[in-house]
Order: sequence, then structure tokens, then C-alpha cells
Amino acid sequence: MNQKVLVLMGGISGEREISILSGKACVKALRKKNYKVQALDPKGDFTNQIRKLKPKIVFNALHGRFGEDGYIQSILEAEKIKYTHSGALASSIAIDKEVSKKFFLKKKIKVPKYFIYSYFDNLNIYYLIKKSRIHFPIVIKPINEGSSLGVYICTKKNLNRNLRKLKKYNRVLIEEYVPGREIQVAVMDKKALGAIELKPRRKFYDYYAKYSNKAKTKHIMPAPMESKKYKEVLNIAQKAHIVLGCRGVTRSDFRYYKNKFYLLEVNTQPGMTSLSLVPEIAAYRGIKFEDLVEWMVKDADYRR
Repeated sequence: MNQKVLVLMGGISGEREISILSGKACVKALRKKNYKVQALDPKGDFTNQIRKLKPKIVFNALHGRFGEDGYIQSILEAEKIKYTHSGALASSIAIDKEVSKKFFLKKKIKVPKYFIYSYFDNLNIYYLIKKSRIHFPIVIKPINEGSSLGVYICTKKNLNRNLRKLKKYNRVLIEEYVPGREIQVAVMDKKALGAIELKPRRKFYDYYAKYSNKAKTKHIMPAPMESKKYKEVLNIAQKAHIVLGCRGVTRSDFRYYKNKFYLLEVNTQPGMTSLSLVPEIAAYRGIKFEDLVEWMVKDADYRR
């Protein structure tokens, strides 16, 4: 009989619904592999919950803040409980778009032009955009959210209105909008599995386009491009995974424009739903969903 696994799902972030879908899919997969599985929606005093349950391995299917920002990981490390995905430090770096971009730039990985806007500074946003040599349209987004939550593509006319919507975050990322093709790469065990192209019917690949069947986003696997460019984007994703110190499985999001790849972010807890990209890319490589989930459990550790 395989070991007992505790699957964390739900949580308190804006990505709660998707986390529950990911968690349920992973519970089902692990039971097919004959693991004893228990699910937990962490609320309140998580440390005491974990101490009472005493799991040997935790499968972390949480998304967003408190789930993939190093918080949960730090508790599991302190309790010496093995867990899936990246460690506390790598998770906290990857979810912070400001810090992770600095890591990428240091290793000469191309990212869109950006700066951080603080609501406390009360500076003229249009002056800051001009000073940064960023051209409209621009993208504004929270520094530490996932699944495209709170992301707006802005023109001069609607910028202030959209900025007001994000004031609760205090600081936001202002980024030049890079048009072009949406390319995403899955990395497993520090090796890129493949690149997929997304063609959303909506303006961009937002929360709705990612998780709704009604959005009818077109997935093209493998992403059609010259072999040389395909290998290039795989190599960049591998490099980004390693630069941040990631473990297990990650997904890197790119824009491909004028023959150049722009890395937007690295996701340390990619979705594991029926519409998620990592399972789709893995399936193309001949890795069944159940085998992918089991590999993640076997890769679990507490020394990150």
C-alpha cells in the first residue's frame, strides 16, 4: 500500500475555486494509484490542523496567496513534512512579479518594460509611464496574484479607472503590453516538457479564458514555430525554473513577438484541472495525468 497523502485545496485566495478543481482531480488520480488520500481545505490555525492530521506527504493544490507564496511551505518545512512543488524561498520569489523580474533580467532573460507604482507616493502616473519609456496600451496587475486576477489592459482613457480598482493592493506592476502569440511551457524536474500556444477568443488569456469551457480558447500543441525557436523557448523556461530555485513542476508564460520571447512569469503551482496546460503538455509527451500526479508525490520533500 502506498503512503498516506494529504491534499490541500481551496484556501482563502481569489483562486479558491480553481484550487478546489485542481485538488479534486489530484485526489481522484492518487486514489487510482492506490494512495490513501485525505483532503483539507486549510482555514484558521493551519499549523494545529497539520499537527493533528500528521501527514507523511502533503500535495499542495492551493493557488495564489497563502498557498504558493511561501507561507504554507514555510509551515510544512518547520514541521518537517514532505510537500510537492517548489520550496518556501522559490515560491515567495516567483509569486512576486517585481522580485522575479529582477532575477530574470540578471540572467539576461527578456521581460516587458515595467515599473512598480505605489499609491502612497501619489505621483502622476502618466509622467512615470513617459519617464519609463513605456507606450500604451499598458498592463496593470497586482504584484502577487495569479490566474490573471486583477489584470487590466489599459489605454490612456481607462487607466485611472482601472488603477482605482487595484488600490487595495497598495502597489501594482505597470508593464508595457507585448502583443503577439501566447506561448506557455511546462517544466518538470528541471527539464522542459514542451510548449503550447493559446489562442483566446477574448482580448487576452484572462481568468475566464483559462478556466471556462465557454471561453473556447484554442490550444495548439506543440506550439507551431521553427525548431530552433521552439528549442529556444524551452531553454528559457528551463533557465527561469532553475534561476528561481524551483522544484517539481512549473509553467512559464511567454509572449512571442517579432521573433523574440518575453517571459511574463513562472507559476510554481500550475493548475491541474481538466483545462489546465501542464497536464495537456505532459499528455502530449506520453505522461498520463495519474502518472504526473504520482511523480509529483514521489518528488515531494521538505528540504527545499
